[in-house]
Amino acid sequence: MPLKNIRELAGHPVIAYTIASAQQSGVVDRIVVSTDSAEIAEVARQYGAEVPSLRPEGLATSSAHDIGFLRHAMESWIPGDKEQLWTILRPTSPLRSAESIREAHGQLVKSAWADSLRAMRAVTEHPSKMWRVDPDSREATTFLDQGGAFNGPIAQQEQLHFQASSLEIVRRGPALEHNSIAGARVLAFSLSELESHDVNTAHDWIVLEHLVRESPSLLPIIGKNA
Repeated sequence: MPLKNIRELAGHPVIAYTIASAQQSGVVDRIVVSTDSAEIAEVARQYGAEVPSLRPEGLATSSAHDIGFLRHAMESWIPGDKEQLWTILRPTSPLRSAESIREAHGQLVKSAWADSLRAMRAVTEHPSKMWRVDPDSREATTFLDQGGAFNGPIAQQEQLHFQASSLEIVRRGPALEHNSIAGARVLAFSLSELESHDVNTAHDWIVLEHLVRESPSLLPIIGKNA
């Protein structure tokens, strides 16, 4: 989905809703967008975000790791001490609320042991029901060595969580030290499936449009300050 970050949703480019949620959260000092697209940069500025410069091409490929753009922003744009908090809000999750950003920020501040916080939701497809399939013979073997758990009820399996890409916060020091947006120790933050919704495919977009059409209040109000 080319330029999906500025695709129109309910009258505004989708990135505008993430900028609005950050503005309304009351816990961010600056809203900075990292992009290699001049078009996206211009839209982001129109809605109140900073774009100090375009992201280098080498950090904008499909194989680039997230720590690349984060390090670039830290080292090139915004100085700070090791406790400085960086909140990563991806524009493809416009349903993530200002309230969740504020609550997550507060939880990480109170958890001095944690390098970062990551939004998570309970898995809907448990690994105990997953299989590997040999591409030649088509023989299937269980993904986990679990003694036949694939035949049992999900309720008897360990509760696992899936990382949501819609909300992450990391302390500057651990991110740089470990070269990771997670650092070494991660605090889990429970987020609903709605707020975790992330647009990666055309089907994801159709689902998003349906959700917003049925419940417009899921989106933040553009222009409403904290």
